[in-house]
Amino acid sequence: MALDPKAQAMLDMVYRVGAPRFHELDVHQARRSFEKLQFALRPDLPAVASVTDVPIPGVHARDGVIMARLYRPLDAAPDAILPVTFYFHGGGWCVGDIPSYDALCRELANLGGCAVLSVDYRLAPEHPFPGAVEDAQQAVAWTLANAALLGIDPARFALAGDSAGGTLSAVTALQMRNDGAPQAALQLLIYPCTDILSQRPSRRTYANGYFLDTESLAWFFEKYLPNQADWSDWRASPLLAARFDGLPPATFIVAGCDPLTDDCKAYAETLGSAGVPVTVHEFDGMVHGFITLGKMFPQAVTAVEKAGSALRAALAVR
Repeated sequence: MALDPKAQAMLDMVYRVGAPRFHELDVHQARRSFEKLQFALRPDLPAVASVTDVPIPGVHARDGVIMARLYRPLDAAPDAILPVTFYFHGGGWCVGDIPSYDALCRELANLGGCAVLSVDYRLAPEHPFPGAVEDAQQAVAWTLANAALLGIDPARFALAGDSAGGTLSAVTALQMRNDGAPQAALQLLIYPCTDILSQRPSRRTYANGYFLDTESLAWFFEKYLPNQADWSDWRASPLLAARFDGLPPATFIVAGCDPLTDDCKAYAETLGSAGVPVTVHEFDGMVHGFITLGKMFPQAVTAVEKAGSALRAALAVR
């Protein structure tokens, strides 16, 4: 698949100036580089009704709190009880944070007509697998148990995320199904990593020169999963789960020129074969990470609109 001209222009600029890639940086440099890209190319921040920081007790007392940020849509009345979307940011479980996803979460709140809780889960390598998984599950469980404090409806919620955050959303849905916990109305999975050890064709086709290089993938995986045995744990690679029935409907947003494209489609096909309603929106010529770069890509605007529509429909927002 050919790159979109704007994607090609961005990559030409990145490679021409010799900007270091993730695997050429230390963790702190990589986090700063990721943040700079998000702030430079994100769209303007839309207004919302309110933004509230929410401290969530960690799974273990020694872990302190999980910080989260709650966005209420612009048209929401102060006393309205809203459905909620849990958003887990991307960044290979090693980079990314709440501020970098501020614009996207505001957009999803307004377009989806729901509250959005953006979760600042612990990052590797300081907190390797399964730290992020534990934080995602704890954030959902605590929030639903304390819904009245936050003005949200615990019976109407969605799980959403991009890249590593999409993986966390898929894994959380699987774990909640396994535990007999309440089920989400939707999984919104934006180019998730579903099979770390994948050898599907897109891993080779888009291995180099398409923003998310093979070396950078390895850099993320090695820091998140220092124990090699964990690479085949379904909580890291949800395609390896034992069963897929009884899961919430799933909407996928996929980038056409992404080494993870075939893994995303494989997960969508697996869910569909298990009877889960699945919708896939593929954006031809786009690279991994495009959805937050609305200043650069008009396709990002379209993708966010489709995401918002899916949330609004699943959460029965009028």
